[in-house]
Amino acid sequence: MSKRLVALGDSFTEGVGDDDPARPNGVRGWADRVAEVLATREPDFRYANLAIRGRLLGQVLSEQLEPALAMEPDLVTLYAGGNDLMRPKVDIDALADEYDKAVARLAETGATVVLFTGVDGVEDPLFRRMRGRTAIYNEHARVIAARHGARVVDMWAMRQLRDRRMWSADRLHLNALGHTEVAISVLDVLGVPHELTRNVLGPRPSVDRRRQRAEDLRWAREHALPWVGRRLRGESSGDALNPKRPVLAPVDD
Repeated sequence: MSKRLVALGDSFTEGVGDDDPARPNGVRGWADRVAEVLATREPDFRYANLAIRGRLLGQVLSEQLEPALAMEPDLVTLYAGGNDLMRPKVDIDALADEYDKAVARLAETGATVVLFTGVDGVEDPLFRRMRGRTAIYNEHARVIAARHGARVVDMWAMRQLRDRRMWSADRLHLNALGHTEVAISVLDVLGVPHELTRNVLGPRPSVDRRRQRAEDLRWAREHALPWVGRRLRGESSGDALNPKRPVLAPVDD
């Protein structure tokens, strides 16, 4: 059983979209949920989460890899590159080369490494345009995982994540329901028994076109335009933030 979990990445791993004012950076997320389950099975369990929202793959690796290695974890989760895929231009093959080197270093320590594929955004107008990029990224992730003996959480295959009810109002981040789904998949990939249950939401409610247009306009005004503005100014939503759990510590700390 794992005793030291270190989670690396961006907003997905930080837990953005799953608001909890009582937690560091005001979010919970799937990684916290996984850590909570592991802590019930190992009295000496320690958990660090170095993820910061808005980070590109290169930033995740340059800022988080060495601190993670220094903690000597026996379980590491790593997801990065989603923010790169949203940029106008991206060299996915070059990103994969850097990703591969980082996973190799993590795997060489003997730690169990968990990687992720990206979600299939086929049912969302914004993410549908990124579908080809995401598919290429996912194939790289699978090859890298196979090369280094890493586990893979295949979010592309998680059809329930196509349901907008699993996502926060910004449509970019999972909400509590979505983060719970990912936590379950991580624990299942690790073969860890747990009592988390998947959400059964039932049929999606129908929305008339007029209401849908109004919701899309509100989303563009409240979320899309501010995001574009930050990109144009060279800013990130995580510029003023520190990692939510920068050191290994008991889950309750």
